[in-house]
Amino acid sequence: MIIIGEKINGSIPVVAEAIKNRDAEFIKNRAKIQAESGATYIDCCASVPEAEEVETLKWMIEQIQEVTDLPIAVDSPSADVILEAYKFCNKPGIINSVSMEGDKIDKIFPAIADTDWQVIALLSDDTGIPQTAEDRLRVFKNIMKKAEEYNIKPERIHIDPLVEMLCTSEDGIAMNIEVISTIRKEYPTIHITAAVSNISFNLPVRKLINLGFTVLAMNAGLDSAILDPTNRDMLGLIYATEALLGEDEYCIEYIGAYREGLIGPKK
Repeated sequence: MIIIGEKINGSIPVVAEAIKNRDAEFIKNRAKIQAESGATYIDCCASVPEAEEVETLKWMIEQIQEVTDLPIAVDSPSADVILEAYKFCNKPGIINSVSMEGDKIDKIFPAIADTDWQVIALLSDDTGIPQTAEDRLRVFKNIMKKAEEYNIKPERIHIDPLVEMLCTSEDGIAMNIEVISTIRKEYPTIHITAAVSNISFNLPVRKLINLGFTVLAMNAGLDSAILDPTNRDMLGLIYATEALLGEDEYCIEYIGAYREGLIGPKK
């Protein structure tokens, strides 16, 4: 599982305060603990006014890169901000994100076409977030047409089916499962990601919903997730699910994670 650590995001109040105060040690510590917990990428999102965003992301990226060499997921709703901020990274990471809204793809895809950067692509367009699996798959096909046009290979793309709150869903996660499994069947090498915690908004004991969703989504083809890598229950469940799905031969990765202290009781 590709794990995109979510703990450096200005939408989190304590992170917003650290950004406001330019608390470098706070940002560094959050980067370090995610790296030590098994993250694959460190997401970096400022959540400040766009006029301040490039400078803020530059500062945040500098702090992260002082303590870890993990690649960064440069996270902003603005394509223009991303096109400036990703240049501050020492190595290729992930652009978070594009969609079929406006001209985002036509700005980002040509900029990263001849690079090793990967990209998260949301299944939304100018009509908003589609409410049926059929319409989300229509958006997916349009994204892949753009990818082909700009020579962005499927293995560089992380498709986000846009997981919404379970408490407002009439059919649980049936639509998400249909979208994930269809995409996985059509494009075996593509990545499929999700912001796992979105599923449990406004529900009690959210971690139970998050854990259950992760197992079901991985079974359908999810292989990437935006989550808190320091959550040992979640990380352990991911390793266990990969083993149960036959994606971890002889449970080598599961055993290794236990021996390294990433899962199980803290040693």
